[in-house]
Amino acid sequence: MGIINTTPDSFSDGGSFLDPQAALAHGLAMVAEGAEILDIGGESTRPGAQGVSADEEIQRVLPVIQALRRESQVLISIDTSKAAVARAALDAGADIINDVTGLRGDADMLALAASSKAGVVIMHMQGEPRTMQVAPAYEDVVSEVGEFFRHSLAGAVASGIDPMCIALDPGIGFGKSPEHNRRLLAELSAFLNLGRPLLVGVSRKSFLGWLAGSMAMDARFWPGVALTSICRERGAKILRVHDVKPHMEALRMTEAIIGHV
Repeated sequence: MGIINTTPDSFSDGGSFLDPQAALAHGLAMVAEGAEILDIGGESTRPGAQGVSADEEIQRVLPVIQALRRESQVLISIDTSKAAVARAALDAGADIINDVTGLRGDADMLALAASSKAGVVIMHMQGEPRTMQVAPAYEDVVSEVGEFFRHSLAGAVASGIDPMCIALDPGIGFGKSPEHNRRLLAELSAFLNLGRPLLVGVSRKSFLGWLAGSMAMDARFWPGVALTSICRERGAKILRVHDVKPHMEALRMTEAIIGHV
């Protein structure tokens, strides 16, 4: 899953793809490098980020989705917690709703996901983006995220969403300390018994700097590639990344090894 942020304030590439033509070119390049899904976002969810209106978010993402759909049949995901934005994106050709609030942020999102039969990513987040990293706390982060997944899956299915349309994301960096993130990745296989594909996004996130001993953005690159390989070995099926080619090469090597074990 390749990331396209159409925002001025995303943590690693804010402003780079505000222009729809730049975003289109970037998306097509990622498809050429092996991306099977493109995740389009028009509102930053970095720690401390300020929200934007649904209208502004739509103005940012819709031209990109429309252009990509004209040029490619790649699966398109809309990264939003607003039902109005998701509806407009689906109408423009998007296939998947990727909601960082786990379908809890907008009362209309569950019904939209059910009626549209779109793919859905349910992500775990403690708190909300503006305050989620102030003091995240858990008794047992792995068991609590697992319980959230079980509850969310039951609620989604009860609302009419086909369970085969759902993927689960433990929300690395969303209301978690570096140690919480480390534990979730170390014990990722604990979520496999839920029977749904796992999506993991670690690309360029600050906890990589914590692990690597440097907070420089370029110090996060190779640790992120290494974690892509580890996450696949531990059961992740979808990897959300900024730089498709090196992650694809790591995945191909991982698949070559685990496919023959």
